[in-house]
Amino acid sequence: MRIGGRTVFGSVAALLFVVAGVRADTPLTAADYEHDTARMLEAYRHVEAASVSDAEEQLLHEKHYMSHKVQAIFPTKFAGIALTVLLKKEENNDPAALAGMLSAIDSGGPGSVYVMKVEDGEDIAGMGGLMGTAMFARGFAGAVVDGGVRDLPQLKRIGFPVYATGPVPSTSVSHYRFGGMNGTIDVAGAKVSGGDIIVADQDGVVVVPRAHAVEVLLRAQKLDESEHSMYPYIEKFHSIVEAVKQFGRI
Repeated sequence: MRIGGRTVFGSVAALLFVVAGVRADTPLTAADYEHDTARMLEAYRHVEAASVSDAEEQLLHEKHYMSHKVQAIFPTKFAGIALTVLLKKEENNDPAALAGMLSAIDSGGPGSVYVMKVEDGEDIAGMGGLMGTAMFARGFAGAVVDGGVRDLPQLKRIGFPVYATGPVPSTSVSHYRFGGMNGTIDVAGAKVSGGDIIVADQDGVVVVPRAHAVEVLLRAQKLDESEHSMYPYIEKFHSIVEAVKQFGRI
């Protein structure tokens, strides 16, 4: 486009780019998140697990984080919807004893987080390379196992994130039976129900009850913004005391 002998196409394009950027960065409301689970999960992927945990304590006066015993097999960050599985300790010779555990994987999809409780299972691998590969192929966000994990080379090769109590070479076959899917289970000290939100990063794993997911997210976003604003302030003025007075966050 030419105006007054000048080409202004570049200026118009730049303006449109800026306007689009402003619209893209416009904060979403509670109603936006309530009606769009995908956008809510994407937002959770951009907040810190610590901020989510703090938000829950402030709003719900409850702790919903898992024990430090649950560790990631490599540094990671993800958020998704819990698909819970319980394995009950039971010696057996039933080839179908764990069939439900596998069917649960095939029932999940993009954004699912496989959350497994292995009763008394610190030395039992609740999952390994085959199950992890199936989850990866189906688009799961990750897995959290209150129990062991094995086949780490394969899981690391495909980049599938898993939190567990540690690597072990054992198997659950013949020692456990599938105890149900999408019920409420205790995972490393935190109650998890099917459909809850799981937020995980290098600080650990936090569970967000689905009924409070939006309000917790909005509070966590504010806490993140406040803390991230404090870093340059502290670096500039060399005082955490003054930063806390200014931002009211620690």
